[in-house]
Amino acid sequence: MDDKEFIVTEFIGKVGLVKLNRPESYNALNLQVLTELMESLKELDERDDIGAIVITGDEKAFAAGADISAMADATTEEIKKSAFIPTFSLIREIKKPILAAVSGYCLGGGLELAMSCDMIIASTKSKFGQPEINLGIIPGAGGTQRLTRSVGKVVAMEMILNNRTLKAEEALSLGLINAVYPVEEFLEKSMSLAQDIAARAPLAIQSAKRAINQAYELNLTKGLDEERDLFFDLFSTQDQKEGMKAFLEKRKPSWTGN
Repeated sequence: MDDKEFIVTEFIGKVGLVKLNRPESYNALNLQVLTELMESLKELDERDDIGAIVITGDEKAFAAGADISAMADATTEEIKKSAFIPTFSLIREIKKPILAAVSGYCLGGGLELAMSCDMIIASTKSKFGQPEINLGIIPGAGGTQRLTRSVGKVVAMEMILNNRTLKAEEALSLGLINAVYPVEEFLEKSMSLAQDIAARAPLAIQSAKRAINQAYELNLTKGLDEERDLFFDLFSTQDQKEGMKAFLEKRKPSWTGN
């Protein structure tokens, strides 16, 4: 995990901290950045000692968007054949919860990346937007879909059609993010939340994440069926037996992930 040019990974307790490390371009996303990021996420997802993941940039930028220089001259056929969007979509395959710790610019592909995570914690200096309209295009990695589901149709319309940018408190009030903290605290608070989640029953956490995500993709009847099946399946796990036994014995459970 240490041989990547644009991604730095740290292990803190049961949390994997993944840092976008391209500060000279405000962490602009290109295929190499995304490939290295997804490789790191997959590696963390497979580790038994990691229960949650935090993705961050730096205080100036989470990610200011896609690297426009990498696609400016592309034709429709070339952009279709590009691995950029398919690579971006691989984050949906990660089973463990992912938190985005955002400060500074979170624009375009950067916002699409943050919204692909399960939660977003922001600093007071964060700015959220989908400015692709200024380039003669639209969001192509989930922006029109996830943003609309988060902030509603009319706000999403204004952000995408007219480049409205949300400050952190606005984003919080509209339900785009979970919490806002001072710049000197946002990463610490994100890690604290991730540590709390990572301390809980691993299989139940992953099943809950899957069920919640299905609420976006399925109708209610199918979503309820999916939730019920995941609920039933957890009764075949050792963690379910341990959790309920610990509750009855009034002690702290010891999770094994089995």
